[in-house]
Amino acid sequence: MRFYLRRRLLTLLPVLLGVTFAVFVMLHLMPVDPVMMMITELSAGQAPVQRQEISDARYAAMRHEMGLDRPLLAQYGSFLARVVSGDLGRSFQSRRAVWDLIASNAGATVELAISGLGVAILLGISLGVLAALYHDTWIDAGVMAFSVAGLSLPSFWLGIMLILLVSFQLGWLPIVSSSGWQGLILPALALGVRASAVIARLVRSSVVEILNLEYIRTARAKGLGWTRIVLRHALKNALIPVVTVVGLQFGNLLSGAVIIESVFGRPGLGSMAVQAINFKDFPLVQGTVLVLAMVYVGVNLLVDLSYAWLNPEIRLGT
Repeated sequence: MRFYLRRRLLTLLPVLLGVTFAVFVMLHLMPVDPVMMMITELSAGQAPVQRQEISDARYAAMRHEMGLDRPLLAQYGSFLARVVSGDLGRSFQSRRAVWDLIASNAGATVELAISGLGVAILLGISLGVLAALYHDTWIDAGVMAFSVAGLSLPSFWLGIMLILLVSFQLGWLPIVSSSGWQGLILPALALGVRASAVIARLVRSSVVEILNLEYIRTARAKGLGWTRIVLRHALKNALIPVVTVVGLQFGNLLSGAVIIESVFGRPGLGSMAVQAINFKDFPLVQGTVLVLAMVYVGVNLLVDLSYAWLNPEIRLGT
């Protein structure tokens, strides 16, 4: 297992370098001059500064201070060194360290993403197993209809409908997301339903295929209980392809949290990133995208490790 872990970590290095380079290049692809944005933010309360309003000497000094007058690879090397040391720069708008801003907002987004993933796994696996056990019945058709609806409905529309029905009409939960578990239920449902539809379809097809295998028929012939056969034998083997989908869906949940946080008025990395984009706060946007990308890479590493736990042949290199 240790050898498998070391091998996976080595393969992640090129991926991490590619992520950091893509995030770094993002600043240079922006249609706005970062130097002018920096000067504008330093001149708070005034109209946006135009290029002709400042001297060439000040403009050159600002470019030198930000390191923009150096070759691109040299700038990337400095950026990579700062990232490794934990320095993501300072926000143009608040002048606070980007890492501090991300740390203060990450908890709410992670809480929402994990809650949405929990909803997706609970609904997806339960409905998928139910559809497989009642294959080709009205229950199976109902679960598949739910899956199609879940894949078709946008998460923001579902969030708005949940607010109108559960909050306005029934008054069961707060309209605007608040602290506590009550304020997390509707955002988690809106975020997790789409992923649960994907998981349910995959679990159904995997369990149906496995229930027709020889060793399942042998277990039934030996008198093992149907519940034990499904949960202990069929479901564990069916989870191997599901784990891949769960890892990929977690990345989608992180990106979907941006919209859901706006719909429900929740604080977090999503609402902070939207605000940073509106104010063209490049360091904050860079830092947020980089952290979310690193989290996504880390989740995929956990997915690979879960393969090794579910199927020992994988960690043996077969």
